Amino acid sequence: MPTSHRPGLGILLILAAGLLLASHDALSKSLTQLYPVLLVVWARYLAQTLLMAVLFAPRLGWDLVRTRRPWLQLTRGLSLVAISLLFFSALRYIPLGEATAVIFLAPLVVILLSAFVLKEQIGAGIWLAVGCGLLGVLIIVRPGGALFTPAILLPFAAALCFGLYQLLTRRLSATDHPATSNFLTSLLGALLMSLALPWVWQLPEFSHGLLMAALGALAMTGHMLLTHAYRFASAASLAPFTYGQIVIATLLGMLFFAHTPDAGGIAGMAIIILSGLCLAWSQRRTG
Repeated sequence: MPTSHRPGLGILLILAAGLLLASHDALSKSLTQLYPVLLVVWARYLAQTLLMAVLFAPRLGWDLVRTRRPWLQLTRGLSLVAISLLFFSALRYIPLGEATAVIFLAPLVVILLSAFVLKEQIGAGIWLAVGCGLLGVLIIVRPGGALFTPAILLPFAAALCFGLYQLLTRRLSATDHPATSNFLTSLLGALLMSLALPWVWQLPEFSHGLLMAALGALAMTGHMLLTHAYRFASAASLAPFTYGQIVIATLLGMLFFAHTPDAGGIAGMAIIILSGLCLAWSQRRTG
């Protein structure tokens, strides 16, 4: 529940988070054109781990790494590592705006997991939102279009992993501190990617190394702003503004990568956003 009802502040925080996370993705796209994906992902997790240790370890001590559900934390961490690898790889081939729109299918994936894994009852309105979201993706990657390639499966797979990640995050929020969950995830990512370094190591230029470190700072700050936004406003009232990240990502793609979505891409993005809003509205009605 929000600690205070200040929806204006919540909206500002959610928009700022979208800006930072979209900037993180744009920077990732630039760096993966120059360096191996595994190296960029390793640098991102290492930077986030070190930054979180500096910020939270003095206050939390050993509580920063103490968890009551280690297997869930492990699965959550592996899910986020998979998201990073899949989405960073996708950005090498897929425009930023379209890839961001596809990964925003994650809330719909949560519904599918809830229905088929947790056996929860799902209303007709929510199923309609799921169908609209999938329709939006089909319009973006329509047969004969430039994105109708096997590479589009990368952000789609990332969205599936992101749905699982969100479901696990909700479960862990009842038992573990948010800083613990985020620190353990970044630590696991850094350790796993370190195993691949002997095969992908490439000494980055100094400026590029700083940009890789900035990835961790952008990701951590963006997710912290998201967490604080929900302290001041409800998820339903913030839902329309979370999709601002798609718009920001599209604008960054136009500005830095000279990619303007065609009419089909814009229509597909709009349908995905609409499906997410319908999902939030349906869930609000059912409490």
